[in-house]
Amino acid sequence: MDPRRKTPHVPGPSLWPVGFAIGVAVALLGLVVRWQIIALGIVIALIFGILWIRDAAGRRGISDVAEVESEYGPGHPGPTIPPPSTRDKYSRNVFLELSTLGVGGIIGGLVTLPALGFMIGPAFLKQGVKDHDLGPVENFPQDAFVVATYMSDPAQGEVSRRTAFVRYNGLLGSQPSFTIISNHCVHLGCPVQPNGPVYDKQSKTYGDVTLIPAKPSGFGCPCHGGQYDSEGNRVAGPPVRALDRYSFSIRNGHLYVGAPYSVAKVEGEGAAAKIHKNSYSFPGEQASGIESWLYPIQPPN
Repeated sequence: MDPRRKTPHVPGPSLWPVGFAIGVAVALLGLVVRWQIIALGIVIALIFGILWIRDAAGRRGISDVAEVESEYGPGHPGPTIPPPSTRDKYSRNVFLELSTLGVGGIIGGLVTLPALGFMIGPAFLKQGVKDHDLGPVENFPQDAFVVATYMSDPAQGEVSRRTAFVRYNGLLGSQPSFTIISNHCVHLGCPVQPNGPVYDKQSKTYGDVTLIPAKPSGFGCPCHGGQYDSEGNRVAGPPVRALDRYSFSIRNGHLYVGAPYSVAKVEGEGAAAKIHKNSYSFPGEQASGIESWLYPIQPPN
């Protein structure tokens, strides 16, 4: 304690460290939720960190000097003390302290970021879905469903086989319109089946693709009773949204199936349907609304 000070030389209470800790916690939460929350946490931590440093540095420069009786006796001026305005605001101790914190933060980042990269990076590398040729458009009769099975990665063989319900809706303007619905139930991922006849004996093959005509009135999950209409909308049971769909493209008269995406609901039917499309979500997760922010971030599909 400096005898010339009225109070001990200790920093006063501050809320900046609390805000900084909250920002770090939010950023860590974002690692398992989504990148927007990571960005929010970093912004909060930066703001409160800067305020914390400014407050600490400002407190270091404050010097409340009290008038005390000179130890040299009455009338003796004692040693000359420069006025507060001419003193160094930042002492060598403060400089070393802030430098140590800064260097420690940089070293911590250099050590932590590579580790996080090795843990999180693989989930985002080489995860893209390649388009798959399902055959000529003529193989798909208008306004009728076809159960299409294909290998999403032929190099891996049958283990990569996928199933989709494909319906040709006719032309939308000058372009062919297709509905391609995933057979994965959005409750727990069980295989959904057509609610209607499936004509196995009329199946066609095109490379690794098998096309089986069907006349479903909807789709049902045999595991837990989830039911969907012919557009994939949930009509009964535990599913939380409509069935996922696949993007598609037409090239040289062939239908190519692309990456999956999630659907909150579908309004209308066929080519005129209005699809409430969202980024891909796992089964059991909401695809829209505030609830969708509570689930982990998904790797690219």
